[in-house]
Amino acid sequence: MIRKHLFNKVLLIVLTICWMVYTPVYAVDMGLVDLLSSQLGVSKDQAKGGAGSIFQLAKQNLNVEDFSSIVKAVPDVNQMIGAAPKAEKGSSALGSLSSVMGGNSNNLQGMADLASSFKQLGMSGDMVSKFTPIILDYVQNKGGDHAMNLLKGALL
Repeated sequence: MIRKHLFNKVLLIVLTICWMVYTPVYAVDMGLVDLLSSQLGVSKDQAKGGAGSIFQLAKQNLNVEDFSSIVKAVPDVNQMIGAAPKAEKGSSALGSLSSVMGGNSNNLQGMADLASSFKQLGMSGDMVSKFTPIILDYVQNKGGDHAMNLLKGALL
């Protein structure tokens, strides 16, 4: 009887230790979609589509080799891009206004397209500015400064 009781206590301690060791590893290795969803209070579909929209803009602004550095850091990038809504091109006057003023219309149009994509996902356009630092930090943690700087440069 005492032996059984001791065995149960030891088993409980071992299971508790295993749970404590496993839980932090899982939390640290949380995927980008889960991270965005939990930190920003958006659905997983919104997180996936919003991140995909941001990565889509980066893909448009980077050469294939540079974008592959981001894909290496975040292997699910293409799935996220596939979940991004199609931007309603040409609907924004920002690109036209920037051209008249001599600015970079690609950057303004890209930001307008992002805002449009986020609205299609049921989020406000200002959520882009909340997604971006989380995504940049995630890419930096997974792929280093080089991958993060490539992504950052493609979004500005």
